[in-house]
Amino acid sequence: MKQKLLILLFATLVGTGLTQASVVIDGIAYVINETKNVAAVTSGGTYTGEVVIPATITYNAKPYSVVSIGTDAFRECSKLTSITIPNSATTIGNFAFYKCSKLTSVTIGNSVTSIGNYAFEYCSSLTSVTIPNSVTSIGMEAFSDCSKLTSVTIPNSVTSIGNSAFSECTKLTSVHISDLAAWCKIAFLDESASSNPLYYAHNLYLNGTLVTDLVIPDGVTSIGGYAFYSCSSLTSVTIPNSVTTIGTKAFLSCSSLTSVTIPNSVTSIGYSAFSGCTGLTSVTIPNSVTSIGGYAFDGCSKLTSITIPNSVTSIGGYAFFYCTGLTSITIPNSVTSIGTKTFANCGNLIEIYDYRETPQSISSDVFSGVEKTICTLYVPYKAVSAYQNATGWKEFKDIVPFGFNTFTITTAATNGTVTGGGLYAEGSTATLNATPNTGYRFTQWSDGNTDNPRTVTVTGDQKYTAMFVKVAFTVTVNQNCSITVQ
Repeated sequence: MKQKLLILLFATLVGTGLTQASVVIDGIAYVINETKNVAAVTSGGTYTGEVVIPATITYNAKPYSVVSIGTDAFRECSKLTSITIPNSATTIGNFAFYKCSKLTSVTIGNSVTSIGNYAFEYCSSLTSVTIPNSVTSIGMEAFSDCSKLTSVTIPNSVTSIGNSAFSECTKLTSVHISDLAAWCKIAFLDESASSNPLYYAHNLYLNGTLVTDLVIPDGVTSIGGYAFYSCSSLTSVTIPNSVTTIGTKAFLSCSSLTSVTIPNSVTSIGYSAFSGCTGLTSVTIPNSVTSIGGYAFDGCSKLTSITIPNSVTSIGGYAFFYCTGLTSITIPNSVTSIGTKTFANCGNLIEIYDYRETPQSISSDVFSGVEKTICTLYVPYKAVSAYQNATGWKEFKDIVPFGFNTFTITTAATNGTVTGGGLYAEGSTATLNATPNTGYRFTQWSDGNTDNPRTVTVTGDQKYTAMFVKVAFTVTVNQNCSITVQ
């Protein structure tokens, strides 16, 4: 093909010895470094349909190697449909193909080492992309909002991925990787990233095989935000003892995940970490965890019971919101903070164990949607009265002491009343007080005891009946007509 050459600008940088020119060759704009004999694609060309960037160009009868796709080079080229980047190129600049809305196909040469920030953002027609083994870094939002992107293959050469690299890729169903161990250490589990390459991906492939049972390799220290978000194929996850944090939305909407074992090394479970894991039936939280983030297990509708360890001091708002399968929860005395609506709409709860002797200060909506006439609240026996008067707790009909066997003291009386009956822990004491109606007096209890008030030690279910008799009077009329009543 005969080259058509148009020189747009020629400039000599005085004092540097560096000469560069901007030219358009066959409709593609370049900036040429004559000193280094290299060229970069730049903006200003006419880009329509399929564009193949050559590995070398000729300017003034001298060859130049095309080494990069510059910043904004093809930005908002709405008529560009296909691009082939040569093996000579090493970088794709920031915004290089930003908003190329008709771009459906991208071939990246096997010498490219970096893909810049926002490089392919809003390429809404792009359906797939293969990133070559030469690439080591992918910039922030590089493929963000590629709404038709369904599959991406990422090599183990990649060592860094920017925030939200594949965010809002709503049709991304599979991510193909070749080395999970290396990949976990650099991308999926990078806490510094607010969003993750797996954002919206439903399936994870390792060497072409769909991953359902994920074993995260030793050495990984944190599971970052969105690490496995919406990976609906995952059924189980094994987390190694090296992990200390599970980040925001790490396993959000992993709907097939049925079990997860959190190791003793983990100290925090992030916001929405397991939210929407509708298949999750059980979870063991170790004693190392000190905080459970808001919405952490929100919508885990098959979770039937949860035991929170003594190490936890705070439970975030909505942490167990809409866990409709939850029937029992245990809250240790270490928990001092429970957020708004933490257990709201857990409609099948029938028992709650709270070990704190001083009730946590909670809002009235923490247990909204829980049937408080059916669900029994078990608390330390010395704290029953405190819970009966505390906001958010006092609405429970049955507040029962635990930690000991409990027994019922039943009282009865005719012609008077008795206070002190009720539910007591074994070994505790109950004080009974008999009060006669007007015209009656107390004589004894049904077992012959005459103490009033009376203290009894609870050893089992017991019944005490107070005995009252009508008061008898002797009326004596004296000689002086005075009356004495005895």
